[in-house]
Amino acid sequence: MGLNIKPLADRVLVEPAAAETTTASGIIIPDNAKEKPQKGTVVAIGNGTKDEPLTVNVGDTVLYGKYAGTELKLEGKDYLIMRESDIFAII
Repeated sequence: MGLNIKPLADRVLVEPAAAETTTASGIIIPDNAKEKPQKGTVVAIGNGTKDEPLTVNVGDTVLYGKYAGTELKLEGKDYLIMRESDIFAII
């Protein structure tokens, strides 16, 4: 990854997974009805805080809240930057 961004403190940069385009039964979901993904891959992490080091690592696949983080666009890709506490689980 050629990203030139370093999150500060306990923040994590996540690349969201692509939204599902079809249901399990094969029904195609239109763009305006797609749900925001709640899963993504960690692409950059901060250094943590003095009292709490980070537990996620670059490359981890994580689950996070539907409205967690701040959306940003870098080099044509969408990312979310959020605090580690907004992450629910590593999968």
